[in-house]
Amino acid sequence: MSEQTKDSGAHQAIRVVIGLGNPGRDYVNTRHNVGFEAVDLLARQSGVSWSVEKKWEAEVARMAGGLLVKPQTFMNLSGRAVSAICRFHKITASEILVVYDDIDLELGRLRFRASGSAAGHNGIKSLIQSLGTQDFARLKFGIGRTGDSLPDGAKGGVGGDLSGYVLGKFSAADREELEKRLARAADAVNYALSHGLTAAMNAYNEQSASGRAKKKGAPSEKAGEEKKRQSEILAKEPGTSEI
Repeated sequence: MSEQTKDSGAHQAIRVVIGLGNPGRDYVNTRHNVGFEAVDLLARQSGVSWSVEKKWEAEVARMAGGLLVKPQTFMNLSGRAVSAICRFHKITASEILVVYDDIDLELGRLRFRASGSAAGHNGIKSLIQSLGTQDFARLKFGIGRTGDSLPDGAKGGVGGDLSGYVLGKFSAADREELEKRLARAADAVNYALSHGLTAAMNAYNEQSASGRAKKKGAPSEKAGEEKKRQSEILAKEPGTSEI
């Protein structure tokens, strides 16, 4: 990792990049695992290998100046692994960057955030609970939702539809575009490491098509209620250790 120039924001130099996902072959190539795919690409680009660190329940790749991390708990326990690593290495929440999937962004669309709520994502919810703060940087990676509807027939507002979508695998048609967007995500992370979070936000944050369409006015009340309802389904559905 390159030495980061001084950032104008409150965040310190990033010391660890965390990709969120689920361990095991069953989850390879699933939409919920794009965080894993992003840090896997960063590791390949840097020529470093992953090692299993059972004491932290994670896979770790050591780079010059920092760590890449893939928690090996299921998604909703990601914070347990991350907090253990942070305690051992004396890393603060302001020194981490988390890469994860966002169902509300179009496929491959990137969005940096300096902090924020979990917005229905159980991996981020776990990190917030374990770290005791929501003030940590994250890079959201879109997994295909557009406008007010879900792609691939995952409509209807049923919790199983949503969990089935995020745990579903990318199609062959999506894969080519996904590879291009993962490469851009890796570039975005490297830019954040070398130039700071604020600069990365300015350079890489991308507005969604629905956002462009609504730019002239506020989102409708109906659309806001639907987004809130779908987030609550993902957050509250029983037995959702994978999501």
